[in-house]
Amino acid sequence: MATTAVLPVVVIGAGPAGLAAAAHLVERGIEPLVLEAGPAAATAVRGWAHVRLFSTWAELVDPAAEKLLAPTGWARPDAGTYPTGGDWAEQYLQPLADVLGDRVRYGATVTGVSRLGRDRIVDADREQQPFTLRITRADGGEERLLGRAVIDASGTCSTPGPIGADGLPALGEHAASARISYRIPDLKDPAVRARYAGRRTAVIGSGASAFTALATLADIAKDEPGTHSVWILRRGISGSTFGGGSADQLPARGALGLAAKAAVDNGYADAATGFRTEVIEAGEDGRLVLVAEDGRRLDPVDEIIVLTGLRPDLSFLSELRLALDERLQAPVGLAPLIDPNQHSCGTVYPHGHRELSHPEPGVHLVGMKSYGRAPTFLAMTGYEQVRSVAAALAGDTEAADRVELTLPETGVCGGAGLFDDPAPGQADEGGCCTPATPDLVQIGTGLPLTPAAGAGGCCS
Repeated sequence: MATTAVLPVVVIGAGPAGLAAAAHLVERGIEPLVLEAGPAAATAVRGWAHVRLFSTWAELVDPAAEKLLAPTGWARPDAGTYPTGGDWAEQYLQPLADVLGDRVRYGATVTGVSRLGRDRIVDADREQQPFTLRITRADGGEERLLGRAVIDASGTCSTPGPIGADGLPALGEHAASARISYRIPDLKDPAVRARYAGRRTAVIGSGASAFTALATLADIAKDEPGTHSVWILRRGISGSTFGGGSADQLPARGALGLAAKAAVDNGYADAATGFRTEVIEAGEDGRLVLVAEDGRRLDPVDEIIVLTGLRPDLSFLSELRLALDERLQAPVGLAPLIDPNQHSCGTVYPHGHRELSHPEPGVHLVGMKSYGRAPTFLAMTGYEQVRSVAAALAGDTEAADRVELTLPETGVCGGAGLFDDPAPGQADEGGCCTPATPDLVQIGTGLPLTPAAGAGGCCS
């Protein structure tokens, strides 16, 4: 058997962070092996191909990856424009995977990671053993692969949060699954549009993905009578609910919150605040009734869009010794830096291999997965992470410890944006300026609830 030193570094996931990790490893003379469960690069990103990001191309291309692509004649798209998820996948991520060639394997689902011959209990010679990964291929066959180190960049898109505010599915959530979507719908698809046009839809969530859903449904409502949204928030509405507005250094992110606010202000959506869904009941007409923990009941809805955040799948890492924060499920060294109660994207200090380390040497969770349940992740943060991790694996501690990233400030993160407006930064009228102590004001038309819903604040 080959010695551990000549084995590849196994990267789980051929998404933005995983492919960037591979590019940095190649640059360092280390052989990567990227395992992607889907049939092409960036399978998770392709799942929201229709959604426009709130980051520009300048913030979405990793420097090492760009160097690897340069000999092929690849040129980065206009740095100041905002791609969709589909643009990102087709114009950058797939070409990068193609350059990596046989270093990327598709249809390879990782079902377990451990140390060869050692479960998580055994100490003897543990660190001298290579990592072993169990793979299920697309044809159903299984195999074992060995690696000198493991970089888990598998993301969190496959494990969305449920409706229940306690982190568990609401009673009746599984039974109503045919009427529930956990992704931003592609309303340009005629079949998907027909599902929501002229109907009443509940949108559950308070991040950028929920903003996007509200804005797109509002666009349908302008043309399709009877289309209406019910925005369900577990907390009240305050000055920070709609993000940084015109003060956001990522203009499209700020404009996204303003679009959601406009949907409510213009009557295309109602806001049900402090509503923690406990039960989903099937009405006599087949529609769904949401019931809160305090007994409040909403008028029936036809569809539900659940955008309550994402969480990491840690099941296949159960035999590794990981140090994860008890709340965020992020590495304990990183968790205090990304706590969403304290930080937005821009206030997260750039970090690298030290914050991402675990008691199991040679294992790093990077990209969205490193953030656990925190919603404040930006692609350029992931690129800095993998640059540092690759340097550490190469033994270049000085480079690994060096900070090479400046992040934009203010605003609320947590998903991709929806902007076809060529100048989203101009959409700043009525923006929230996020006062230190936000006042509460009435917005929207409200719902027939007791107490009345719809309190919120904006200092426009």
